[in-house]
Amino acid sequence: MNDSASYTPPKIWSPPPSSGGRFANINRPVAGPTHDKKLPVGRHPLQLYSLGTPNGIKVTVMLEELLALGHGGAEYDAWLIRIHEGEQFGSGFVAANPNSKIPVLVDHSGSVPQRVFESGAILQYLAEKFGAFLPASGAPRAECLSWLNWLMGSAPFLGGGFGHFYAYAPSKIEYAIDRYAMEVKRQLDVLDRRLAEVPYLAGDDYTIADMAVWPWYGALVKGQLYEAGEFLQVQTYAHVLRWTDEIARRPAARRGRMVNRTWGEPSSQLHERHDASDFDTRTQDKLAP
Repeated sequence: MNDSASYTPPKIWSPPPSSGGRFANINRPVAGPTHDKKLPVGRHPLQLYSLGTPNGIKVTVMLEELLALGHGGAEYDAWLIRIHEGEQFGSGFVAANPNSKIPVLVDHSGSVPQRVFESGAILQYLAEKFGAFLPASGAPRAECLSWLNWLMGSAPFLGGGFGHFYAYAPSKIEYAIDRYAMEVKRQLDVLDRRLAEVPYLAGDDYTIADMAVWPWYGALVKGQLYEAGEFLQVQTYAHVLRWTDEIARRPAARRGRMVNRTWGEPSSQLHERHDASDFDTRTQDKLAP
């Protein structure tokens, strides 16, 4: 790897033999499948293929919240996709999501299965399908969708920017860490100022905007993301902390955060979810490494 202080980009870029870092084994400059593997299909119309990262948690929280409201049609199977092992490059997964990123949802309730990829699109699809957690019209709807898309534009600076260079890059680059730390703190200030005015991001009601933002920035201000809480002085964002704790007390949010999770305390993990009873009867096959 070249020293960043002396590196001059070549006229034509080509991938290095190894880029280093935690995700080097799955980084590649082309799309498409690397192997043939069909996606499993369970007994429910909604089939989710995911991992319990912040992007995956958004969708499982939404599904659990829908079930808590009594929407039986939101029952789902959540299949574990081990991204560090390259399972997102199987032919079945790529057919469901050509971008090879988790999560992806396939809805079998119609005559033809409908794929939905990108976590924000999945949240909006489910909200519109069940008529919940998204205002129907007017200013409340516009506010909700604005904050949902704020997250989709902001989180890459937190994850692929700050998180990568602070926690995962093979060497620490001061400029990169400073650049993204400054942006993440600006984002936290945006959220804190908004949540000083209203209980939830879209206003008085809990919506898909909160479900999208909470797994990323809620985890960050609780010191659960990249072990960067002290570095970013997250305790100073009092309104984000209030909002974070309020959502964390919701039973559906707690359940959603467990699904497809493969790290942390064993009691916080449910590797796969195929029935509501799985939260109570977490047998060894559901927790298999």
